[in-house]
Amino acid sequence: MNGYLLLADLVALIHAAFIAFVVIGLALIIAGAAKHWQWTRNLRFRLLHLLAIGFVCAESVAGYVCPLTSLEDNLRRLGGTVGYRHDFIGYWIDKLIFFDFPPAVFMAAYLLFGAAVILVFILSPPELPKWNRRTN
Repeated sequence: MNGYLLLADLVALIHAAFIAFVVIGLALIIAGAAKHWQWTRNLRFRLLHLLAIGFVCAESVAGYVCPLTSLEDNLRRLGGTVGYRHDFIGYWIDKLIFFDFPPAVFMAAYLLFGAAVILVFILSPPELPKWNRRTN
């Protein structure tokens, strides 16, 4: 297998994992709020989740193409394929994460999802760390 295509597949897997983190993360945070799961209130997890969707919203509003999409496309071109012509793994990963809609549809979806993440962040806030103070 061509090394560039293998790297492109790896980027597609990372891209799919990022999307899964954002989408499944929100579902787990909501479930955690309902079921009182402590780990879903972890401040680092929640901030990372908020930053992830914030990044997606910002790049969408700014009109930028996702850097992972650009990287994968460039690697596929270097591997000798034209655009999004894939091998088996790349084809199915991209079928899961890419859809043929106008950019405005994606921007609206990202912003609505981002608003949902912010709403859940407010309604079920992360647990702030407890500061240990020494008393001398």
